[in-house]
Amino acid sequence: MTTAETAPPPPMRLRELVFGAACAAAVRAAARLGVADALDHAPMAVEDLAAAVKTEPKPLRRLLRALSCYGVFAEQPDGTFAHTETSRLLREDDPNSLRAIALWCTEPWTWDAWPKLDEAVRTGRNVVEDLYGKEFFTYLNEDAPESADVFNRAMTRSSEQSAREVAALLDLSGSRSVADIGGGQGHVVACLLDKYPEMRGSLLDLPRVVENALPRLREGGDLAHRARIVPGDVREAIPVQADVYIIKNILEWDDESTARTLRNVVEAGGPGTRVVVIENLVDDTPSMRFSTGMDLLLLLNVGGAKHTTDSMVSRLTSAGLKVEDIRPVNPYLHAFDCHVSG
Repeated sequence: MTTAETAPPPPMRLRELVFGAACAAAVRAAARLGVADALDHAPMAVEDLAAAVKTEPKPLRRLLRALSCYGVFAEQPDGTFAHTETSRLLREDDPNSLRAIALWCTEPWTWDAWPKLDEAVRTGRNVVEDLYGKEFFTYLNEDAPESADVFNRAMTRSSEQSAREVAALLDLSGSRSVADIGGGQGHVVACLLDKYPEMRGSLLDLPRVVENALPRLREGGDLAHRARIVPGDVREAIPVQADVYIIKNILEWDDESTARTLRNVVEAGGPGTRVVVIENLVDDTPSMRFSTGMDLLLLLNVGGAKHTTDSMVSRLTSAGLKVEDIRPVNPYLHAFDCHVSG
């Protein structure tokens, strides 16, 4: 039987690659059906699993067989199926769950956009505006609210998982205030306020985003007296002053939007202000396949890009920042510790 460890010869490998959509669709189907949630610690017969997720047994076996080839679930000698470390990440209750990310990366709009990758490569422009007649996030919120909800859940889960690591990495001793720029629901700023009880924090993001800020940061929350929630577009202005600015995973738009955001931070902070930029990198070997895939997806939807170390440093220095240090946050994120020049 083919397994995740089998190394096929080049002709078969290329055949496998062009069926990559089948693998993505299989992961999506398993996530939507809740197969990983229904499968407990002990292996289960397909018939029992099918009853639990309300499918037909035979096609479910075919789905699980395909996924097992990639190490997502494992077929046992007696025909039952068991969890693997990878399939457990599709469980909603797993502390490191990637279910929302798996759904986000396979949403219906992606299947419209991927076939036009050659067009995006040829022109350097996103294809979503031609497909739907609207800027990507406008399309999501106006025409695809279910996808917008999946996006929000995916970003929330991703932020929850990395915020504690970011807070553990950063030494903000001596700083009185921190601002999370484009910080979503505020997971990073909340973790930093927990770490530094005397610090004050600000969260800046679009109005529809900060409406759903963590309850801890809003009125009545345990951090509300030290937190300020600011609605706004970071590409337009940064109406927040702080000793330290955190910019995490938002410098992935087109070059002009990225440059405007960095200029706004530099103007808001002034000379000597500390700025920490946290990003995935496409030259980070452990995550190359994921990061380069996301890089292409950003080209398709917003005309954006993931960065290499050099391209990130170039953008930071062009905006007036001096890069003092570059450190890994985890195997997939790097922190660029900077100060505003001057």
